[in-house]
Amino acid sequence: MRLAILSDIHGNLPALQAALEDMERCGEFDLIWCLGDLAALGGQPRECVQALNSLREQRGEDKVKIIGGNTDRYLVTGARIAFAPPKEEGEFDAFRENILSMSAINAWSMERLSWADFSLLRDILSRELKLDVAGYGRVIGFHAIPGDDESVALGPDSADEEAADALLDRGGRLALCGHTHLALDRQVDGWRVINPGSIGLSFGNPGLAEWAILEWQDGALRVDLRRVPYDVAATLREWERLAYPKMDWIRPKLRG
Repeated sequence: MRLAILSDIHGNLPALQAALEDMERCGEFDLIWCLGDLAALGGQPRECVQALNSLREQRGEDKVKIIGGNTDRYLVTGARIAFAPPKEEGEFDAFRENILSMSAINAWSMERLSWADFSLLRDILSRELKLDVAGYGRVIGFHAIPGDDESVALGPDSADEEAADALLDRGGRLALCGHTHLALDRQVDGWRVINPGSIGLSFGNPGLAEWAILEWQDGALRVDLRRVPYDVAATLREWERLAYPKMDWIRPKLRG
């Protein structure tokens, strides 16, 4: 059994293409799971949605499973990420800039989505995945934690008790998640938790598209956390040409 894990594309088409090309070089997969955050924040939201939908159409819905994340929900519902209100006047300018930047980027992304793109994002919200691997046990997949697409309880630095609580009402052996944009492989109270990192907006390895291969043989699991370079400079030039509204915001996030 071979499973490819993709997550947190965030409208970065060149990074997604690099990951998909690397996946092609790695041979056949029984399943491909995408764990959410397809479109928002990057400069090619529609193209990323369509690329993933094409992958699903080509390989079949039984093989390619796509679920939604918090930024997919923001585009579908008009919600926004919540920032803690500042308590001091000196914090207000940065707070206001965050609010205005996120509003501008999400509005710009929304302008580029077709009805078909929007419908796909709508239909993948609040979903989870599960798989029973012979000789190994149950594998579950979700965006952040089960039942909550914004929590960071399964982050690299979260407390063991907090992480265990996040999985308390699910049964299984292996939990696969995204959301934090930080690759992870840790043990949590009987669970192994793996985060492949982010394809389009890696916090740990800016400028690299991150994804993962999981392979089972005779009940034993081998994990390969992949790191694929793409042309960041060309990506930023293309997004500037497309009139991405906040180049000063996105540029350092791709370059690190």
